[in-house]
Amino acid sequence: MTDSNSEDASPTVYVIDDNGEMRRSLHFLLDTLGVRTRPFASAEDFLDSLSTLAEAPLLLDLRMPRMDGLQLMQELHMRGLEWPVIFMTAHGDVPAAVHAMKLGAVEFLEKPFEPETLEAALASAFAAVTAHGHARAVHAAAAERLSRLTRRESQVVERLARGAPNKAIAHDMGLSARTVEMHRSNALEKLGVKNLAELIALLKDAAPGE
Repeated sequence: MTDSNSEDASPTVYVIDDNGEMRRSLHFLLDTLGVRTRPFASAEDFLDSLSTLAEAPLLLDLRMPRMDGLQLMQELHMRGLEWPVIFMTAHGDVPAAVHAMKLGAVEFLEKPFEPETLEAALASAFAAVTAHGHARAVHAAAAERLSRLTRRESQVVERLARGAPNKAIAHDMGLSARTVEMHRSNALEKLGVKNLAELIALLKDAAPGE
């Protein structure tokens, strides 16, 4: 059994396929590529474990009993999870492939596929995981900077981002123009931004879904 430190050092792929032989075959293949697999015999099994899982690519069978691969991908989207998915199928199904790509699938592989084809698809999937991680880090950093503001400063910043001038903000908030300017100056200093363009960029980074 691999120790936790080496597991953490290896990239992981979730293999979701109702065919036990296929799961074993993919385990051995991916092991030769230095990729750790975590197998699931059904979409339901995967969803039951989802709260304990970190983002990683899914090698997902299209045709499974009860919940199929497309339904699982739709369920993940409903939960706000855009984890990269590589679909696998033993059936040439063009409409399903088109639907999968519209949902954002990385690749649609027809069994049996060449190791090189899978390796290329995984490279794209791991790149997507890295990009998602970077986006989360940017979002968290921006949110932390905004949390430094007082309630008044946040209200001024929100109005500034909508393009309101100081006088309009002062009238809207029942404050003097000088007080608004003070809140504006303090807010920009706390946020580490120099102008309105940088402020809007920071708010965009902190917005949900960014």
